Parts: sequence; structure tokens; C-alpha cells
Amino acid sequence: MSASSSRTGSPGTARTGGTARAAAWVAPLCWVAVLLDGFDLVVVGTVIPTLRTPEEYGLSGSGATTVITVGLIGMMIGALTIGTLTDVVGRRKALIGAVVAFSVFTLLCAFAPNAWTFGALRFLAGLGLGGCLPTAIAMVNEFTRAGRSGRATTTIMTGYHVGAVATAALGIVVIEDLGWRWMFVIGALPALVLVPLMLRHLPESAAYLVAHGRRAEAQEVADRYGLTLEPAAAPVSPGAGETTAGGAAATVRTLFTGGYLRNTLVIGITSFMGLLLVYGLNNWLPTIMREAGYDLGDSLAFLLVLNVGAIVGLVVAGGVADRIGARTAGAIWFASGAVFLALLSIELPTAGLYLMCFLTGCFVFSAQVLVYAFVSANHPPQVRATALGWSAGAGRLGAIVGPVITGALVSAGTAFPWGFYVFAVVGAIGALALTAARRRDHVPA
Repeated sequence: MSASSSRTGSPGTARTGGTARAAAWVAPLCWVAVLLDGFDLVVVGTVIPTLRTPEEYGLSGSGATTVITVGLIGMMIGALTIGTLTDVVGRRKALIGAVVAFSVFTLLCAFAPNAWTFGALRFLAGLGLGGCLPTAIAMVNEFTRAGRSGRATTTIMTGYHVGAVATAALGIVVIEDLGWRWMFVIGALPALVLVPLMLRHLPESAAYLVAHGRRAEAQEVADRYGLTLEPAAAPVSPGAGETTAGGAAATVRTLFTGGYLRNTLVIGITSFMGLLLVYGLNNWLPTIMREAGYDLGDSLAFLLVLNVGAIVGLVVAGGVADRIGARTAGAIWFASGAVFLALLSIELPTAGLYLMCFLTGCFVFSAQVLVYAFVSANHPPQVRATALGWSAGAGRLGAIVGPVITGALVSAGTAFPWGFYVFAVVGAIGALALTAARRRDHVPA
């Protein structure tokens, strides 16, 4: 494998022509699944101000933090477990199951009679949702031609922020007129269309089939979807990827042995920092801005602009990653995000603050996506979804810590400007950590 392909290349190489069009269902279906993750990223942040009112749950600052945190704990557990199961039972089953679970429990959130029930349902929804992201990224990369791993990952992750933007916009329109519960009804509706389409059109990954010794089936998928099967994988623990409990354990063990250990630790640290920023900002930015003197409409608009910036940043980041490598691009994006986060602490006219939120979104949210691009391109198919699940799971731990830190600053009345200073330091640590990662061609056997 060449240095360039190991740096940016996707495992599956798609041919042009009629057969490639058959694979056109994969990316859109996975994109919508990731959009649901984007919905969940923002929805609690949009309803928390309402849930804190006496007319609803009357949540305190600590109560709001708890509601946010329990959902993130569920997502962390889901990412770690479903990510591993994806390498065992297959991409297709894992992704469909995750979407069904998330949608059912999200719908039930609309009928929660109290904060305890709401929190429990958020936890259960998180279990399903946690598996969507690593599974969708693994599958899309395995149906993408070589040399476009960065672009494929950032493109699929635009769904994440389109979902966030749509949810922030819905929050402005829906919450005051219809009530917060309708946000969760709307969030569950896509499954009514998505799941039947997945059952009909979503194939199993050829890379997964090869990894499980089902080469004849893999070749059939490759021929049908215009793919070239992956070359022999790098060494992994014996039994990794097998459909047994021992296979699941061997799959996880691979990440913590041999040449993979360094990247596993580095990716865990970087993802922790990345999702700490993403969730800290998305869950608490409206509240921070209200404390800074802006009304609810302006505060939600800042959240929307932040995620519009994320979409633009993703489009740019994918192309940059395919040219200079996801590792280098990710470090640059983390460092730039740290600079703009620090600048958010400066009191500016509203128009200037919108611009700063946009630029912050361009860099902060794309940085974590570039970590996923690096992980996908630098792990063999037997452990790819597990590695992505580890990255997302470690990140979800950061996603738990971020809102807790910000919530403590809000309770202390110091979230503006100190929250932005803390976030800037986190971004700088993420940039430093990612530079220590190794590309696949540099991973020793």
C-alpha cells in the first residue's frame, strides 16, 4: 500500500459505470442515519431552557446537567458495544438495529411525565444512537473508491450537522408554538421511511464479508456494486471479527496490542477532546449566550450558525485531508478551533459574534470528523468498526465531561467568558495529541 493511499485512501475501490450506481443507496441511507445523531446533538440543548421553567420539569442547573449526561452515557456504551458487534454481526444488521432502537425511545421521550422518566428514555435512546455513527462511517468508507476517505467521511458527517442545523431551526419555530415534546416526535419520524429503505436497499459490506472468510459472497457484492475487494489486512489478534464471544473479545484485544496500541491511546485522547468541544458547545451555548445578555431567539440562532459553519468546514476539510492526510489536517483544524474559541470570549457586536460562531463551527466540529477519517483509513476491516466505536466511545466520555464542566461554570455564573477559555485549551490538547498518531503504513506488525 502506498503512503498516499494509507494516508487518505478508503479500503474499497469503486469502479465507475453502471454497477457503481447500485451503491448509490449506501451513502444516502448512512447519511440520514448520521443526521439522526445530529438531531440528538442539539435537541436537548434546545429544550433545556424550557425544561428548567416551573411550568415543565423545573430542572435546576445540576438537574439539567444530569439529563444531558445520562443520554451521553448511553451513547458511549452504545458506541463501544455496537461498534464491536458491527465487526461481529455485520454493518447492515447493526445499523438498522441502532436506528430502530434510537427512534422508538426518542418517540417515547415526547410522552415522559417527569424528568426521571425523560432521563431514562434518553439513556435508552443513546444506546441505539451510539452505534449509528461508527457503523455508518465504516460502511460508507467500504463503498468509496481509494484516495477519497477524507472526503467520504466528511461528506457523510455533513448529515450530522445538517441534523443539528435543522433541529436548531425547528427549536426556534416549534418549541414556543407547539411545545418541546413535538421536537421528539419529529425526531422519531424519519425512521418510518429510513428503516424500510434500509431493509430493501442496504447491502452488507464486502470488506466485512472478506474479513469473515466469506469471499464468494464478498465477490458477489463487489461485482454487484462495482467494488474492488480489499487487499490482505494487517495482522490482528487470532479470532478477531468472528461471530462468537471470543471473536468480539479478540477484536477489542487487537486495538490494545502490538502496533495498534499507540494509535488507540492517541485516538482516545483526541476524540475525548473533540467531542468535549462539540457537546459542550451544542448543549450549553444557548444558555451561555442568554447569560451574556442575549434573548432566547438570538441564543438559538448562534447555535444554528455554529452548525452551519460546521457543514462548510466539513466540505473544505475533506478535500484538504485527501491532499495532506487526515492526521495533519485534523491537527490544523483542532489548533485553529482553539484560536476561534478563545476569540468568542471577546464581547462583539451581534454581527461580529455571528461571524465568530460560524468560523468556530468551521474548525471545531470538522476536527473530530477528521479523527474518524484517520481511524477508518488506518485500521483493517476485521477491527475497523470496533476502532471507530472506540473513537466514538472515548469521545462520548468527553461529551459527558464537556456539558458537566460547562454546567458547573453556568451554575457558578462564570461560563462567559471562562467557558470559552477552557474550550480553547481543550482544542490545543487535541491538536497536540493527534500529531502523535501513526499512519497504517507505519504501524508495525
